[in-house]
Amino acid sequence: MSDVSGATTQTIGSEFNAFIKLLTAQIRNQDPLSPMDSTQFVDQLATFSTLEQQVASNTHLESIAGMIGGLHSSILAGQWLGETVAVDTSWAPYAGEGVDFVVDIPESTHETLLKVRDSNGNEIWSKTLDPEASQYTWNGETSNGDQLAEDGVYQLEIQMYKDGELQRTTSPRLIGTVTGVTADENGTMLLETSLNLTTEMANVEKYSR
Repeated sequence: MSDVSGATTQTIGSEFNAFIKLLTAQIRNQDPLSPMDSTQFVDQLATFSTLEQQVASNTHLESIAGMIGGLHSSILAGQWLGETVAVDTSWAPYAGEGVDFVVDIPESTHETLLKVRDSNGNEIWSKTLDPEASQYTWNGETSNGDQLAEDGVYQLEIQMYKDGELQRTTSPRLIGTVTGVTADENGTMLLETSLNLTTEMANVEKYSR
C-alpha cells in the first residue's frame, strides 16, 4: 500500500505543479481588457488541494496501522514466547527425538489406533493407545523391528473404533514450545514452535501437563 500511496502522491504533486504553471502563464499572458474567468481555476485548485490532503491522511493512517500492528505483535510475543502449546496438525517433523502428542478420546470409543505414514503415504507404524494415558509419544518406531524412522516429516493419524467399526479419524495435537511470533503479509499471526512447525494461532492452544 505504501508504494501505491507514494506513486499517487507523486502523480498528484506533478499534476498540481503543471496546473500552477499553466495558471501562471495564462494570467501573465491574458488580455488586460478581457480578463479570463478564474472561477474554474479556483475550483480546480481546491480539488487538487483536497486530493493532496486525502493522500497525506491515508499515508498517516497506514503509518499508524503499521505501528499498531507492531505493538500487537509485541504483546502477543510476550504472551506466547516460551509457552508449552498443543498444535493441531497431522504432520510431525521427526529428527531422532520423540514426538509428544495428546488425543481427546471419547468414552464411547472402544479402541484408538495411532497410524504413522511416511511422506509417500506408506504406513510404517501402528499402535493401540491407552485411553487412560494423558499424553503419548511416538519415538520413531517402525514395523521393521528395531529400525527407527529416518529423519523427515511423517503423518500421524488417529483412528477411533466402536464395536470394531471406524467411527472417527482425526489428528493428534503435538506438544511443543513457542519460539517466535511473526505475521504474514496479510497480518495473520503465526507461531513458530520447537517442533519445527510454523502455524496460525488458531491452530494452537496453551497446554499444561
